[in-house]
Amino acid sequence: MVSSKPDLDILVATALEEDLGEHGADVTTDAVVDPDLMGEAVIVARKPGVLAGMSAAARVFELVRPPCEYRGLMADGARVEPGDAVARITGPLASILTAERTALNFLQRLSGIATLTRSYADALAAYPAVRLLDTRKTTPGLRFLERAAVRAGGGHNHRDGLWDAILIKDNHVAAAGGVTAAIERARRARMPIEVEVDTVEQLHEALDAGAEIILLDNMSPELLRRSVEMTAGRARLEASGGMTLEGAVAAAKAGVDRISVGALTHSAPALDVSLEVTKTWR
Repeated sequence: MVSSKPDLDILVATALEEDLGEHGADVTTDAVVDPDLMGEAVIVARKPGVLAGMSAAARVFELVRPPCEYRGLMADGARVEPGDAVARITGPLASILTAERTALNFLQRLSGIATLTRSYADALAAYPAVRLLDTRKTTPGLRFLERAAVRAGGGHNHRDGLWDAILIKDNHVAAAGGVTAAIERARRARMPIEVEVDTVEQLHEALDAGAEIILLDNMSPELLRRSVEMTAGRARLEASGGMTLEGAVAAAKAGVDRISVGALTHSAPALDVSLEVTKTWR
């Protein structure tokens, strides 16, 4: 089976190496902290949100040298409030401090995605038939983690990448010479076909050509409603393009089947979490 998911250990090791440099040194901690000093720390939420990225954070503390013990107190998908402890770490204090920023970077980034996704999922809760989707607008190398964060926030994943689903976009249409020509060529792949359209005329053409899914790009709520009426169940309809919370709700009201939101991964603000050392001993 083809897989585009990088190994988590490789990703975490690369992130640690980025912070430690080619010599693998945390010069501040090496200078200040006795190597035989042990410690305990907790990771605490500073803002309300939804947790994600716990497996990545755990591997940071497990792969740092010497390693630490990481115990998750909450799971991905859990709602957190300010002051909630989400994990406890024990081990050499120097290792805890060395791994701190890398682990928090994963947690803050991924929890931010889960939090934003949950806000969309909650806004669409009154439309249970509508599927909230992410897009390929992800951080290079982090897609599999960011897609997991979307799921933790109550969303669903679109295609993994270019290899596992057909999505004919405007440049494909232009290259093929039209919507119908692009769909006819894509049939050779023997996969369900999704095609992007941005006009009613293109929608007619895609329906006549038998596209299974039609992406309605940057259409107003009124055009979305007209598209739903014209389609009359002949294809699944996906609304996309600059989907704010209000726009997503309007698209759901219009009757589309799916809503894809690039902002879930490309514009999610980081969730504020921090690490606090709670005790030390020798």
